Amino acid sequence: MSHEISSTAYVGETPWHALGSRLPPKQSIEVWAQKAGMDWTLCEAPVRFQPGKSADSSILVFDDKKVLYRSDNHQALSVVSKKYVQVQPKAVLEFYRDLMQVSGYELATAGCLRGGRKIWALAKTGKQTVLRGGDRVDGYILLATSCDGSLATTATHTTVRVVCANTLAVAINNSRGAVRVPHNTVFDPEIVKSRLGIAVSQWDQFMDRMKALSQRKVNNAEAETFLRKLLHLPQLSDLAQMSVNTNAQASHGRSLKKILDLFNGQGRGADLSAAKGTAWGILNSVTEFVDHERRAKSPDLRMDSAWFGLGAQIKDRALSQALELVA
Repeated sequence: MSHEISSTAYVGETPWHALGSRLPPKQSIEVWAQKAGMDWTLCEAPVRFQPGKSADSSILVFDDKKVLYRSDNHQALSVVSKKYVQVQPKAVLEFYRDLMQVSGYELATAGCLRGGRKIWALAKTGKQTVLRGGDRVDGYILLATSCDGSLATTATHTTVRVVCANTLAVAINNSRGAVRVPHNTVFDPEIVKSRLGIAVSQWDQFMDRMKALSQRKVNNAEAETFLRKLLHLPQLSDLAQMSVNTNAQASHGRSLKKILDLFNGQGRGADLSAAKGTAWGILNSVTEFVDHERRAKSPDLRMDSAWFGLGAQIKDRALSQALELVA
């Protein structure tokens, strides 16, 4: 396969990975399940093994583990603890049903990663802020879960910068505004929505901080210092004392150069007044790099990293560092 994104559906502009089925707005949950490839059930079976080499050896059962597999193609997804609590693909979509009917949310994209090992849906909340120069930021809620234990069922407030589709998790009270349900606990959608609702009221507070970033000027030297700290590279003042240039440092050095190029005009929206030469601009240069430019073996793995893995961690650190500039 040339990519590993199993299935996606989306409304509106083609996603950055350019894969998936395009849907008209305001489709039903049932249509989303079909088009996003989420109309299958997560099944389980005991783990069996045959210790002997002969065909008539007894087949034994490993009681502490179970296999999770797809109902449609019987593809095995993982071996997990017997206590592992499943969250079905359709349950991820059902989470949004009343939010769509009552609160006006709109599903934007949904699908499966890595053959169904991760499942997600992203919905627009209707929250929106426009920074200087027409730099628009929309509010979303992302719900994601895993079938292999790599991710707790997680609901998080996310912003999308429209000009470049950069994604950034909203920070609430100095932490990511996320609700996590581990897989040894039953996922209760209503409890999660209640906890997320508290954070909704803080959207304006978060965007006020983003406005402050758009007013904080950052020159090239300060931007490079910012990125060296973010990427764990030595500062320029320390380079004369450095005698070892590791492969990791060389890779990070290339990343630094690319992000600086995005900051200095090559990034989408870099010329907007809110971003040009500002802390908001350097933050979005990092998020654009992670979401669109960072090396990955496939679009699937890049998305996985940008939302749930190392890429998400880099964006979180960049946000924390940027907020320190306006503290």
